[in-house]
Amino acid sequence: MNPYVNEEVMWQRLKDTQLEAENRRLLGVAPSLLDVAWTLGRRLWVRTRGEPQPVSQLAVDDRPSASDAA
Repeated sequence: MNPYVNEEVMWQRLKDTQLEAENRRLLGVAPSLLDVAWTLGRRLWVRTRGEPQPVSQLAVDDRPSASDAA
């Protein structure tokens, strides 16, 4: 029996396992129907609630400064 045959088979299995792991990483895990419904419901709730947009610091700091007084 050739002692290198097992090494070749194990090397091929290792490459196949790595390829499968890479494919799963690229595809990602498919979200469940409950996750999709939860996400859509949360987005709909935020849109209908009408949350105010975040205010920038430039809009908050409209008070006159010392350079405007001159």
